[in-house]
Amino acid sequence: MSDEELAKDLGPLAALTIGVGTMIGAGIFVLPGDAVTTAGSLAVAAFVIGGAIALLTALSASELGTAMPKSGGAYFYVNHALGPLFGSIAGWANWLGLAFASAFYMVGFGEYVQLIVGVSGTVGLGPVSLNVATLIALVGGAFFVGVNYIGAKETGVLQNVIVIILVAILAVFTFVGGLQADISNLPANEGFGPMFTATGFIFVSYLGFVQITSVAEEIKEPGKNLPRAVIGSVVLVTAIYALVLFVMSASLEPGFIAGVGDNEIAVVEVADVLLGPVGAVAMLFGGLLATASSANASILASSRINFAMGRDEIVSQSLNEIHPRFATPYKSIAITGGMILAFILAGDLVGGNAILTLSGAASFLHLVIYGLLNVALVVMRTADPEDYQPDFRVPLYPITPIVGSVASFALIAYIEPGVRLFGTAIIAASALWYVLYARTRTTKQGILSEYILDRSESMPSAAVSAAETVKPDGGEHRVMVALANPKHEKHLVTLASGVANQHDGVVDAVHIVTVPDQTSLEYAADNAEEYAPDHHAVLDDAKDHAETFGVDIETHTIFSHRGFEEIFDAAQTHDADTVVMGWGPDSHGSPGRAESALDDLTSSLSADFLVVRDRDLEPDNIVVPTRGGPGSAYAAQVGSLIQDEYDSELTLLHVADSEAKDADFLEEWATEQGLSDATLRVEYGDTGEEIVRAAEDASLLILGASERGLLVRLVSGSPVQDVVDEVDCSVILAEQANERSLLQRLLGR
Repeated sequence: MSDEELAKDLGPLAALTIGVGTMIGAGIFVLPGDAVTTAGSLAVAAFVIGGAIALLTALSASELGTAMPKSGGAYFYVNHALGPLFGSIAGWANWLGLAFASAFYMVGFGEYVQLIVGVSGTVGLGPVSLNVATLIALVGGAFFVGVNYIGAKETGVLQNVIVIILVAILAVFTFVGGLQADISNLPANEGFGPMFTATGFIFVSYLGFVQITSVAEEIKEPGKNLPRAVIGSVVLVTAIYALVLFVMSASLEPGFIAGVGDNEIAVVEVADVLLGPVGAVAMLFGGLLATASSANASILASSRINFAMGRDEIVSQSLNEIHPRFATPYKSIAITGGMILAFILAGDLVGGNAILTLSGAASFLHLVIYGLLNVALVVMRTADPEDYQPDFRVPLYPITPIVGSVASFALIAYIEPGVRLFGTAIIAASALWYVLYARTRTTKQGILSEYILDRSESMPSAAVSAAETVKPDGGEHRVMVALANPKHEKHLVTLASGVANQHDGVVDAVHIVTVPDQTSLEYAADNAEEYAPDHHAVLDDAKDHAETFGVDIETHTIFSHRGFEEIFDAAQTHDADTVVMGWGPDSHGSPGRAESALDDLTSSLSADFLVVRDRDLEPDNIVVPTRGGPGSAYAAQVGSLIQDEYDSELTLLHVADSEAKDADFLEEWATEQGLSDATLRVEYGDTGEEIVRAAEDASLLILGASERGLLVRLVSGSPVQDVVDEVDCSVILAEQANERSLLQRLLGR
């Protein structure tokens, strides 16, 4: 047996490499020619201004990262501080922005491959004709999406090697070119307007430094080293970009870059003149590495954003479903891949410069995110919640985040009008998505809304009205607890109260009294003491238990001709979000699920179910087994919720098929679920036996509901039932609300 945890083994240099590696990429190998052509001698200033805006945001990200080292990056900070309306905007902008960036990188990749193989022109595909570079970009994009789909990835060592190679190539280029630089060669000054226009489309070169905050928990002394890595990476990359642009502009006669042909790449042509064929080949190789590496990293990052959005109910959690074989979020990767290929195709078909269109769209959406991130810092400083304790604080507050926010939003005005209009439509659609979809599902309110509503008497009425209008309306989270056996009532109400407390919800205690079929329900209700002499005592005890947690509780007695089956009707009638119920050996006819066989065929679960086999429930030491499916993902969410409520110890258990295949799975899965602080345990052997062994030291075992179909379970029985019978601790079977067709319910997914 082995317990695993995340070691703080990333030093300042390793963390800095992550930041530099996410930025030193396709931007500097693809965009310099367009920047010089647009802004002239001010192209260098365009990259410096882009770096300055990124630096202001890096300062804010550093403070937020040391205070809230959570997965989700900029989206998490915005959603937590400003609430789910802005979280929806930031989430969609981040997701689509990275998809546009990936498409841009792949078009650059296509141009480099086209130049290497020496082909050009168009290829007819049915009614349309595509540029050769676009066709190569589509093939390359499909390849990298496939790589992410099946779970293969570049290792950290390979990424470091790529960064070193790229920096070395640019260093040699800059040194040799610098020896030949002459300020008199600088092209004409095109003015400040074109300079800011160039800054707008080259800003895509600065994406990714916020990703360092996502590994904050693995960095040694994060309070000191995280800001150094985030800020240092932006400063270093900005210096490299500025030097490369200066050398390109000053080392050759004026007009050289403007004369580069459509089927040529400016940095390659300049390298050919300065360093000869060897330099051109090196730059071609560097550009190929940069575009491929940047595209792969962006596809990986964009597909992972869904996890954070899904946890907050901004998008459907079904996108988080893990592939049973590859252990990847295959649905989100497939959707992201489809968007990337569509963006590549659209960039060609709509005409114009596809490179500038795609890079401009990516820059637009990330400028929105960075502007909101700076606002989020101001909100967190102003509200100053008790748990906001950053180790690093932004200098010159509040000037720094205010300037960062204003600069980010102002630069949007200089992005190409058509791209700006399209980006604005995406932002509007994101806000509409929140109003029509996410608002009725998410429950997280956000620090800003809480701050305003808690001070409604002293706040401007317009601010209070706006906060009330856009706050989540997922409804008050109702936790229905089905009471039947007084012996287990206290523990069920305790669990229900803890769940309600974490959701700021209410407990609905329902006592179901079964009446013989021969007796009318009206008669039973009129003569309640005859059929349920203890029903007042049961509900009074439930009130006492719930009130010790400070949660509101409602109580109801339901007379029914059915017993177990009535729970599901009551859950719908009472609009329950979560149902807590007991699980006895003969509770229902379909072991391993919270439904009877009849319900399994005819209905779907209207609420999340926590079915408890109570053996003196104590949530001190929790074990959650996982193989990456949606059932275990929900079980992990429940485990995290109970851990937060009762300050429990949480262990995630993965029984692997083979060490080579699954050794790293659990760590990645835990991070994706936001549980990187849990104890990680990997075993090899029979799944059921290893779960039983792990439960020997646990007080509570939480199992995700089986995904097997009804016919399979009825024929072969349920391994879940076998595990429950063998362990000595309490068990919770966790199953989410679901809508499934009859065929799915018969045969499984």
